[in-house]
Amino acid sequence: MSTRSSLEVERTVHSIKSDGIRKEEDEVSPIGLNTSSNSPKTDKETLLVSEVDTTTIATKPLTSYITVICLCLMIAFGGFIFGWDTGTISGFVAQTDFIERFGILQSNGEYKLSNVRTGLIVGIFNIGCAFGGLLLGRLGDYFGRRIGLMVVAVVYIGGITIQISSSDKWYQYFIGRVISGMGVGGIAVLSPGLISEIAPKHLRGMCVSLYQLMITAGIFVGYCANYGTKSYNNSVQWRVPLGLGYAWALFMILGMWLVPESPRYLISVGKKDEAKASLARSNKTTVEDTLVLAEFDAISAGVEAEKLAGNATWRELFSRKNKVLNRVIMGVMIQSLQQLTGCNYFFYYGTLIFKAVGLEDSFQTSIILGAVNFASTFVALWTVERFGRRKCLLWGSAAMACCFVVFASVGVTRLWPNGKDQATSTGAGNCMIVFTCFFIFCFAITWAPIAFVIVAETYPLRMKQRAMAIAVGANWIWGFAIGFCTPFITSAINFYYGYVFMGCLVFSFIYVFFFVCETKGLTLEEVNQMYIEGVKPWKSTNWTPPANRQQSLDDSTGVQV
Repeated sequence: MSTRSSLEVERTVHSIKSDGIRKEEDEVSPIGLNTSSNSPKTDKETLLVSEVDTTTIATKPLTSYITVICLCLMIAFGGFIFGWDTGTISGFVAQTDFIERFGILQSNGEYKLSNVRTGLIVGIFNIGCAFGGLLLGRLGDYFGRRIGLMVVAVVYIGGITIQISSSDKWYQYFIGRVISGMGVGGIAVLSPGLISEIAPKHLRGMCVSLYQLMITAGIFVGYCANYGTKSYNNSVQWRVPLGLGYAWALFMILGMWLVPESPRYLISVGKKDEAKASLARSNKTTVEDTLVLAEFDAISAGVEAEKLAGNATWRELFSRKNKVLNRVIMGVMIQSLQQLTGCNYFFYYGTLIFKAVGLEDSFQTSIILGAVNFASTFVALWTVERFGRRKCLLWGSAAMACCFVVFASVGVTRLWPNGKDQATSTGAGNCMIVFTCFFIFCFAITWAPIAFVIVAETYPLRMKQRAMAIAVGANWIWGFAIGFCTPFITSAINFYYGYVFMGCLVFSFIYVFFFVCETKGLTLEEVNQMYIEGVKPWKSTNWTPPANRQQSLDDSTGVQV
């Protein structure tokens, strides 16, 4: 055995015995709401078998895993439901029938959605998601990931039913938004988690990334649905896109019967034979295969390590020991700053924004934005590992800040050359659209997935779930705040609002530079060690894990084991 392998085994054994902080294999979700990992066995020989088998299995062509990729895509479809709601609600608040039913009659005989109602209808969904993630996300621990996903999909259907049956009571629609948001919040926790737990090790990162891809696909198709129904003069405008939510939820429920249950969950509840069958199905092999047996043993060791370590208390999250509090604060800040980039300013109110720009059919522009967002996500699957977390976040902040400078400046100084009561400038409007598309591209390949990657990689095992719940909860709360406050702010300062987001992006650049460490290529154990050593974030790119330092020393001296 090489010196490196020996050291890794000893280091892993020590970690499991001491505090169970980290497991050897832990893949990260791009929306960061839930992760799963496999801890190595403490037995050296089994670990070596696992390494050899993983190498062997990784040499199989990608076509050998079409089945498991399709299964992961089925689970990732939960992201489509989330994206669908985001895409459709931006059009609903601009549909004439929706406004007439839930708006307020003005003195001139026209109906209008007040800023309060618009903000509540759009933004309250995020509050529902926050509660759903915290409450319904735990269903996976009690009943299994598959059953949990089915239950939260039913909750989503209940919310859709309340909304679609609303006739003229805006608060009924409001309540439906809260309930459907709870369903989506539960999906956002359970879906990425199940994917990470059934995908083969060497495909796990790609498979988990499918969830983020499906979110952008849902936004894009939602925009298209709004465009397809806008020409109607009745409730078809919004009830048909809303009703399609039934189809998406039922499709996901039926799909859950086809996917295997999480082997980690099955082992934790003592269903070992079923866990082996799940692993065999995921790796497209038999239950007697050495890979399945090695991975089964590794997961079993990880589950036992977690049980020995016990659950962290909420109080431990505020401990300065090992810089835990610093990491919790950093996670909250990164998740908050993701919302403060201004992304949902365009996603939630894109139709209204470009109507103000002067476009006759602002729905078409929303489709363009959705297409850019969807296509750019494919690039994100490559950038996060190619350039690292810090570089992507820094470049993203700088590029998006520049976009908002142009967008806001043109909107304020050139859009209405003859006053707001006159026609808008076509050239200025087109310029704003172009830079909006560039903003969406920059966001989709940097802050959209990487903010969740950062928080998923930062925390020790024992407190990961609770720390991530706090961080992601901050994201939902800021989503609500922006969704609710945007109508008021734009009514008061219009496109000057862009300068607010520009300021937030400048701050995010500074914050990332001084407080966010580079975690590319590191195991969670190594990330934890880096924080314990107190490495300065701007020097973290060059940080070398202790095992690699020893390996380099042994190589230089010619030592072999």
